[in-house]
Amino acid sequence: RKAPKLLSLNPILVEKQGFRHFMVKEIYEQPAVVRACLEAYINQDWNAATKEPPVNLKLAASLYENLEQIEIVACGTSWHAGLVGKYLLEQLAGIPTAVQYASEFRYAPPPLTPNTLTIGITQSGETADTLAALAMDKQRRVAKGGNFESRLLGITNRPESSLAGIVPNLIDTHAGIEIGVAATKSFVAQLMAFYCLALDLAYRRQTLPLSRIEEIVAGLHMLPAQIEMLLGNQEKYIEELAHDFTETQDFIFVGRGINFPIALEGALKLKEISYIHAEGYAAGEMKHGPIALLDAKVPVVAIAVKGSVYEKVLSNAQEAKARDSRLIGVTQINDTEAAEIFDDLLPVPPVDELLSPIVTVIPLQLLAYHIAARRGLDVDQPRNLAKSVTVE
Repeated sequence: RKAPKLLSLNPILVEKQGFRHFMVKEIYEQPAVVRACLEAYINQDWNAATKEPPVNLKLAASLYENLEQIEIVACGTSWHAGLVGKYLLEQLAGIPTAVQYASEFRYAPPPLTPNTLTIGITQSGETADTLAALAMDKQRRVAKGGNFESRLLGITNRPESSLAGIVPNLIDTHAGIEIGVAATKSFVAQLMAFYCLALDLAYRRQTLPLSRIEEIVAGLHMLPAQIEMLLGNQEKYIEELAHDFTETQDFIFVGRGINFPIALEGALKLKEISYIHAEGYAAGEMKHGPIALLDAKVPVVAIAVKGSVYEKVLSNAQEAKARDSRLIGVTQINDTEAAEIFDDLLPVPPVDELLSPIVTVIPLQLLAYHIAARRGLDVDQPRNLAKSVTVE
């Protein structure tokens, strides 16, 4: 039986402070969360001429040595963060990365590979399946030894949690206490942890030019102000837009590349708190089956930001429009090409495509929140859900 732990916290953190719900309060706390991660892990004065590394995660050096592969285990929203992490780790650091549902990994683990880092993501540090998956991986690697020795890393918002008893290395996401059951700021904090880890590995392995790392670091420092601008400019409009969907029964979310996981997260947020059936798809997969679902009663939200897959997403969106679906575009501000295609726009600040998940997820959080609030639902405590899933 676990002994209770007494946590110290500021009582103000568990008050709504004028917000209608904790969820919207936590959405508005995201600029501060990004700043906290930057201050904790990024060298504030770093540039390409600096001899010191740009990132300091305070992790054991042995974690990085001869690293050949990464496995990520997680559940729910944390799994979506892991998918973004996979993209960053592969594209920036050049390390093959697999993302598994912890609940599946436990019962069908992949064959052991040498020099492998296993990362467990859990906001609470208490998610039963994630803890069990990590413990199992640790145990089966002990018997093998040598290059198969376990390398475990946890990404969590609660460094004093049970996770710390299983993994020797932790990245604290610094999100602060999150009361709303639907994860918002903790998701963005997990993404920040992956940006830091991927940049750290890219610097150590010399897989990126220092000038490119400098560009990414500069872009990360601009994010808090850009999120604040987005929240200030968009929330009232999204609140009005939500009025059109109080009777909607189905939603489709699509994205490609690094924003495909954000489509999945947007769909999860909507179904968690509004009880509307919503599905997220890779935009290029629509024609392989899901497009049969589309008609005038099924809105489609497409994430279309400038970058390597922008034109492809616009093309996929036009296919949905041809089936009479109402098109909602998460696009960059003043994108005239997108404005001609989409019925409604959720503009986000122009950022590097690599950094775009941090801004594209926010209008989707607000859309889910306002639709649920408009329907008169308990946004902070949705039915059948718990903040931390501590049983199998």
